[in-house]
Amino acid sequence: MSMLSKKYFHDEKAAFAHLEASLWNDGVICPHCGSVDSARRLHGVKDKKGRVRNGLWKCYAKECRKQFTARVGTVFESAHIPLPKMLQAVYLMTASKKGISSHQLHRTLEITYKSAWFLAHRIREAMRDGTLAPMGGAGGIVEVDETYIGKQAGHAKGRGAAHKNIVLTLVERGGRARSHHITSFGVAEVVPIVRSNVRRESRLMSDEARQYVNVGQEFADHGSVNHSTYEWGRGDVHTNTVEGYYSIFKRGMKGVYQHCSEKHLHRYLAEFDFRYSNRVALGVDDTGRADRALKGITGKRLTYRNPNEIAVGG
Repeated sequence: MSMLSKKYFHDEKAAFAHLEASLWNDGVICPHCGSVDSARRLHGVKDKKGRVRNGLWKCYAKECRKQFTARVGTVFESAHIPLPKMLQAVYLMTASKKGISSHQLHRTLEITYKSAWFLAHRIREAMRDGTLAPMGGAGGIVEVDETYIGKQAGHAKGRGAAHKNIVLTLVERGGRARSHHITSFGVAEVVPIVRSNVRRESRLMSDEARQYVNVGQEFADHGSVNHSTYEWGRGDVHTNTVEGYYSIFKRGMKGVYQHCSEKHLHRYLAEFDFRYSNRVALGVDDTGRADRALKGITGKRLTYRNPNEIAVGG
């Protein structure tokens, strides 16, 4: 049976039940006042067009008494797309190794391209890792590398790295990936990112770039390979893992998304980081990956007028 044949992908009542189960493990939470288990489900309430409103609750806390659904206070709030289709989009984006374009979502879900584009950005925001816990640890290895992609805002067309956006990525061997869009590959930007994202007891692996020489001494070990002399590895000293991540990232950005503006690059990075950090090799299948993405929708809001800004909370 196809995963997309599940009932909550096609039935709104089942979709709300699935979303509620994902978000409210410890009881129904009112997004307006924050009270737990003070709400009761409302049945038979209809909208202006006479349609029954599924997933509707009312908070009976004395200071609140407001109605809500599980979508309130999430990236799905105020969206005019039916919830089953939004759940399908979450699954499609998390299950597609190199991503799925807004044009494909538009055709598959039978919604407008504009709606598909904005929905994809909502889901990327849900994928964004809000934790700042450093990577690695005693005996752990973290690889760091940089790549260039797209065209920087304000630059005329040109060849070479000078006109491209710079991405810095840290990857734990056997673990997570964390990417950053940086404005320059200088020590002032690179070193603080490495320091704040990698535990000191970790082993750091990089290429020969001078930006890593001094900061590398702050870790348990710093191994580097010299790509300029065609050195790719010495035993476990290599950057093959982070380069493998970039291989998937670039194939997705060039083959699927093709055009990505600089102001939205951080969300595409969050998408590729999320899938890599929740991959099959770590025991997370397509269903589990979609469920994890759903848990990230709370406390974040995007508005269509300015999808580059996040309205936190209700």
